[in-house]
Amino acid sequence: MVQGSCLCGQVRYEVSGPFSMMGHCHCSMCRKHHGALFVTFVAAPIGNFRWLAGQQGIGSYESSPGGSRSFCLVCGSVAPLLLAQLNMVFIPAGNLQGDLGIKPDNHIFVGSKAPWYEITDGLPQYEQFPPGFDAPPIERPLVAPKEGVTQGSCLCGDVAYEIEGRPLYVRSCHCSRCRRARSAAHATNAFYTFDQFHWVRGAGQVVDYKHADAKYFGAAFCSRCGGSAPRASRERGLVVVAVGSLDTDPQMRPQAHIFVGSKAGWFDITDDIPQFAEMPAP
Repeated sequence: MVQGSCLCGQVRYEVSGPFSMMGHCHCSMCRKHHGALFVTFVAAPIGNFRWLAGQQGIGSYESSPGGSRSFCLVCGSVAPLLLAQLNMVFIPAGNLQGDLGIKPDNHIFVGSKAPWYEITDGLPQYEQFPPGFDAPPIERPLVAPKEGVTQGSCLCGDVAYEIEGRPLYVRSCHCSRCRRARSAAHATNAFYTFDQFHWVRGAGQVVDYKHADAKYFGAAFCSRCGGSAPRASRERGLVVVAVGSLDTDPQMRPQAHIFVGSKAGWFDITDDIPQFAEMPAP
């Protein structure tokens, strides 16, 4: 039996195997919803899943006709998707704790992956759905790039922002808080000054969740769709942007993997980016 929870801990659940599949999705909707470069789902029979707490605190957004995405209304973490018609539950692996007894075996929707991310493992890659799934792909419309400006938005598009210039730095964090906040293998964040950043629309629709046990850590998301949004870290004088929410290239790639000492056991780092067990020295 494996347990999972959102970042704030109000939504909790448990599931037992056997897990039938596990894979990485690169579609634009998943990236927008989670704020991650890619997201990883694991599937199990729906009868092996049980809510423990917080089901009433889950919001839902219809991202496509007949398709919805759920999230914690307090912290924005993505919630499991129960598909009764398939007798399956699909759970974001980043929110699960412990050994899952399975590892990802494919990448899907690589035809629409973020151009600023490179897949470096040897897993099979599929342009859209893997073989055996008969469903039409649905993507968000592309955003025309602006010279010298990086653009981003949430899943529903109500929240949008622009950033001038390159990030100060970009890092992929594997700590348990970041995994639950993004409901993904890790969080890749770009850091900017306040002068570089401005909201285009929807700032009043952004929920800012501050983790009670952390000095700086928190998560921001759109109250309508749950999609990741930039967060102003006023204690550090920085704006933290989840790169999965970007519409155009940030002109910088991740420079480090941090807190790999507590990374998910099911995820293997296969690139050559420097790794640090915790936070590297300034």
